[in-house]
Amino acid sequence: MQQHDQKKAYIYGLSAVLIWSTVASAFKIALGYMDPLQLLFYAVIFSTLSLFLILKIQNKTEQIKRMSTKDLLKNGLPGLLNPFLYYIVLFKAYDLLPAQEAQPLNYTWAITLSLLSIPLLGQKMTMRELLAILTSYMGVVIISTHGNLLNIQFSNGFGVFLALFSTILWSLYWIMNTKSKSDPLVGLFLNFCFGLPLVAVAMLIFSGPPPFNAPAILSAAYVGFFEMGITFALWLNAMKLTEKASRVSNLIFLSPFLSLILIHFILGEEILHSTLVGLLFIVGGNLIQQLGRKN
Repeated sequence: MQQHDQKKAYIYGLSAVLIWSTVASAFKIALGYMDPLQLLFYAVIFSTLSLFLILKIQNKTEQIKRMSTKDLLKNGLPGLLNPFLYYIVLFKAYDLLPAQEAQPLNYTWAITLSLLSIPLLGQKMTMRELLAILTSYMGVVIISTHGNLLNIQFSNGFGVFLALFSTILWSLYWIMNTKSKSDPLVGLFLNFCFGLPLVAVAMLIFSGPPPFNAPAILSAAYVGFFEMGITFALWLNAMKLTEKASRVSNLIFLSPFLSLILIHFILGEEILHSTLVGLLFIVGGNLIQQLGRKN
């Protein structure tokens, strides 16, 4: 039986949150050296490698060897959504939008997940969830219009669409995984093994070979290791060790604010007041959604 260790849970949880806070800046830096498909190709290679090493350390590779071809395919197919479609859409959104806009818009995925759970999982919407949705999407409107609510004009309408569409893809991915009985890390590794060839083919058809230089490879490696690989393992360990899930899950609300600070100092973006106000609405909506949860 898993022993609780709240101190270690906080250490793992805070480590994950701190790393996730850097990825918006890392995306923009990496996209300065290559296009979204080339970045995804490199990042998936590094994330797959990191996940394999974690599985070896945890002695979980034997689980893969025992799987039938049917189980391998079943566990690999969600790779069509993540990493393939999700990160293509997300990276393109970051390519078109300032990081301070793309990051908070993508953060609405938890609200999107609640919406999609109604038709796909047969869940019912409560008044609390409706209020959470309206609050969060008010934040989306504020950020994407730079607060100009009386004369709505998006800074980049297609970029806003992609950032929001990425939340649909991410939510569909997690809904698919609710039915999986495999270890989450094993499942994620197989997703990336399945997704890598798709990414490679898409890159060669629509983009071309990736640049082969140190800045491009190192920036993509950071994205692969820390956005897609190691951080996921840290978060899972935090959730396993905590005495109460909400104690760790609430740490995630620190991430978007820390991310904005890093975006300002690393990328030099001047953070707009509308971004801060919109982010408060989005985080407020997520907090409202969590009210009343017992875990």
